[in-house]
This record gives sequence, structure tokens and C-alpha cells, in this order.
Amino acid sequence: MTTGFERQVKRVLVGAGMLAAALVSSPSNEAAAQTLAALPMPSAGAPDLGHARPIVGWVEFCARYASECAVDASEPAQVTLTPRLWQTVTGINRQVNASLRAVTDQEHWGVPDRWDLAEDGSGDCEDFQLLKRKLLAQAGLPRRAMRMTVVIDEKGEGHAVLMLRTDRGDLVLDNKTSAVLPWHKTGYTFIKRESQDATAWVSLGGATAPTVTANR
Repeated sequence: MTTGFERQVKRVLVGAGMLAAALVSSPSNEAAAQTLAALPMPSAGAPDLGHARPIVGWVEFCARYASECAVDASEPAQVTLTPRLWQTVTGINRQVNASLRAVTDQEHWGVPDRWDLAEDGSGDCEDFQLLKRKLLAQAGLPRRAMRMTVVIDEKGEGHAVLMLRTDRGDLVLDNKTSAVLPWHKTGYTFIKRESQDATAWVSLGGATAPTVTANR
């Protein structure tokens, strides 16, 4: 069932998509060059270092929303970042960040960590990112290229972000900023992410793995 919030986001995306298409098809080489220049510079992706234990909150979420965690191996593992796609990604990131009320799981649900889709308009870090992935998938992006990722943030706490795997490197959607950044420019320590080959997790090399992603 589509919520009022999702309908609002879709209206924003239609406008952003029309703008991007106009820029790309414009006879002005300068406008097209500026649009392309706005894309992130190519960089290396985050290293996949083998199996990792999943977050318990993710396991429980997958039991409730199996389709949100399933991996379709026929989908591409990364996307080609075009100006139009960049408009869609940055637009959804900004819209979700501005529209949800940040609240911890303890305040929201009375438990340390619960992963959900923020269907009531409130949530913490992983709920923001799960909703972004749902909306981006509805906009046509392959789920396999969008991986939930656990990091240690600037406070030394567990935090969840959404990693978009692209031909220009791995980009991070985050509720702490509306800037979509290359993973290595976030300042975070990357611990693990969802596998793109199975319903499982892989290590990204961080030494300290949080048991919860409990901050806002």
C-alpha cells in the first residue's frame, strides 16, 4: 500500500527526473558538462573481505519483510551513474531525511534495536536507509546494488547507512547528511554490509563490530 509520504516523494522525483532529462538533452554543451561534473569522481569500492555475522535487528526485520532482504542474482550488482540517476538518488536522500522524525528505537519501540520501514513517519538510522532503498527500488534501481551497511560513526557508535554500488565507486546515503558521499570520504569506520550474492553479510575490514545500530 502506497502511503501519503511515498506519493509525496514520487512527485518530487518526477520533477527531478524531468529537470535531469532536460539538462542531458539540452543543446548547450556547457549545461551538460556542468551536470556531468556534478557526479562523484570515480574511486575504488569498499573491499569485500568474506563472511560476517549479521546484525540481529536485520535478521528480525528480514523475518517480517522477506522481500526487502532477498537477493536477485539476475539484477546488476552495480549501477551506471548518470546525471538523471544522480538526481533521483540525491532527491530521495534529501526528501527522506527531511520528512522523517529522528527517534531512537528505545524511545520508539522500547527496545535497543529494531529495523523497520518508518511507516509511521519516525525512525532511527537504519529505518531512514531502509525507506530510501524501498523508494529507490520503486524508482527502478536494482535492490542488489543497494546494500545496508554498518559503520562506526564519529561518536564511536554503531550506525547504519545505505551503500549504493556504482561504476564510480560505492556511495553512501546517510540520515546525518543530505550529501551523498563516496564511502571513503564519510569519516566512518566501515564494518560490514549485506552481501550482494546471498541473504547474508560480508566484512568490510573494520575491527570492532557493533551489536546494534541504536543512534539516530
